[in-house]
Parts: sequence; structure tokens; C-alpha cells
Amino acid sequence: MPYTDLPVGHPATHGAELPPEPADFDAFWAGTLRRSRAFGGAPVLTPVTDTGLVTVDVYDVRFPGWDGRPVAGWLVVPSEAEGPSPTVVTYVGYGGGRGLPTDHLLYASAGYAHLVVDSRGQGDDTPDVYEGTGTQWVHGFMTRGIEDPHDHYYRRLITDCVRAVDAARLLPHVDAARIVVQGASQGGGLALAVAGLAGRAVAAVLSDVPFLCHMRRGAETATEGPYTELVAHLRHRPRQDPDRVFATLGYFDGVHFARRATAPALFSAGLMDPVCPPSTVLAAYERYAGDKTLRQWPFGDHGGGRGATAAEHLRWLCERDLAPRAPRPV
Repeated sequence: MPYTDLPVGHPATHGAELPPEPADFDAFWAGTLRRSRAFGGAPVLTPVTDTGLVTVDVYDVRFPGWDGRPVAGWLVVPSEAEGPSPTVVTYVGYGGGRGLPTDHLLYASAGYAHLVVDSRGQGDDTPDVYEGTGTQWVHGFMTRGIEDPHDHYYRRLITDCVRAVDAARLLPHVDAARIVVQGASQGGGLALAVAGLAGRAVAAVLSDVPFLCHMRRGAETATEGPYTELVAHLRHRPRQDPDRVFATLGYFDGVHFARRATAPALFSAGLMDPVCPPSTVLAAYERYAGDKTLRQWPFGDHGGGRGATAAEHLRWLCERDLAPRAPRPV
């Protein structure tokens, strides 16, 4: 896989035109979250006893998300945990859901409580109730409700993700002062959105090869993945104004959330990433308002650092006093 974009740090990437920020961005999100929080509700935990796992306990979680509708998740906690633990809230990559509890053993094995959030309409356990017309999203979730930000799919999904942090703070297993939001690709973009919207409720951010950042540049440079849905949508609708499409997406762009996020953050970028080109990651990273670190993988594709990423996460969290106990060397 050759470079599909200029490498992170190349002087030319600094001149890439940034997406314009909607004038009512803050009001849009304040109203959106107020609307869903008004429905109230508390998370419901149900023990899962047939996993075959002996060092962790697993719970099925249902919590109120968009418009108070239930969102599924897994809570995986160390069986030996005593009292509230530092907690990782994970958001999932594009096209995936919460999967199986056995897919999510890393953080609980390191002593964290771990809440894995299902993605509405993408996973199997949280439907996306959508009232728009099918013609608006024939090319995927990126164009579902593209005519109006109030109807767009990511308004609902990002709301679910913020409400997941609200729910986590109510769980007895969770140290509410030490909640880390984490994800890769779509999950990395969602982690940035939550960091920008949830404020001090987030103690740290792990955002790997994040999607949903500088989406216009993503559409112009990505050769694989969800950004190509936007290309297909506009290619088959040559009379539709691209500026209007990207104006809608501006309400969900990680560049704007990054400007509002202050928790320490660890970003990563694969410099041969054809799905989330590194200049899109850099656009959000450079504008991130909190303490930040960027891990570059020079020959990484959309898998970034692959298995090495886990060790990077655990080490970085330990350095910021967010480890549940004195860890073994990694």
C-alpha cells in the first residue's frame, strides 16, 4: 500500500483548508443532549453467566440513549475487583456492534472496568429507528439524513455515546472520576466527540486512526472505507450541492469537537491509511485543546499499530495515574 496522502507532519498538510464550523454548533449539541437527557432513566445490568470466563465478570447493559431509547452494551469487570475501578468506555468501528464479551478482554485483564457500547443500526442489539426517506442513505450511514443535521444518523449515535458516559457514572463498578473514552476508526471519532461534549466527565481519550475528522478532505483523499460513500452519493447526484452535504456533516466533524476537548488524549495515525488518511487525523490532533500525544505508524494502514497499540494504551494510561494498580512492565 503506497502513501495515499501526505505524511503527518509534512508542511503541506498544515495548509489544508479546514471544514467551516456551523455557527450554531454549540446550541445544536446543547439542545440535542438536553432533549435526550430529559427522558431520564438509569442503566440496567443483567449478569451473563454462560461466557466460560473465570477471571472476569460480564453484564449485559441497557441504558437510555437517543430519545431515551435503550442502547445495548457489555460491562466486563475483573472478578477480583473491590469497589469502583478506573473505567474504559469503548466505541466500535464502522459497521460493527458490541459483538461478544469474549471480544473485549484486554482492559478488564489490566484491571479496568470496561463498558463496550453497541452502535445503533450497525450492531445486532440496538436498532436505529429512522423516520427519513430511504433515498437519503442508499450509500450507507454517512448519508442517512444528509439533508438536515437534525435528521442525520450521527446525531443519534453521538448522543448514545455521550449517554453511555452518563450511564457509566451511575454504575457501582465505575470510578466516575476516572473514565477513559476509547475507540479506533469510527470509535476514535466518537471518542473525540464525547470528549468535546462531556467535558470533565472524561478523564482521558484514546483515539486511534479516528474517522469523522475533516470529512471533506477524507472524501477527497480516501480510497477505501466510509468516506467513499460520500463520493458515491455526490457522484450519482451531480446537481446536489456538495457544500450543503458537508455543511450537514460539519455538526459531526471531529475537528470541531477537538477544539472543545480538554482531557489528555493519545492519538494514533497510520501514515499509509487509505480509510482515514493521516492529514484528516492531523486536522483534529492539531486543534485538540487538551494535553495531547500523537503516535505515528509510518508503515501502518488502517490497522495503525495493530497489536502494539494495546501496550501503548496501557503504558500511556499508567503514566497519567489512570492505571487501576501498579502494572507489570509492558
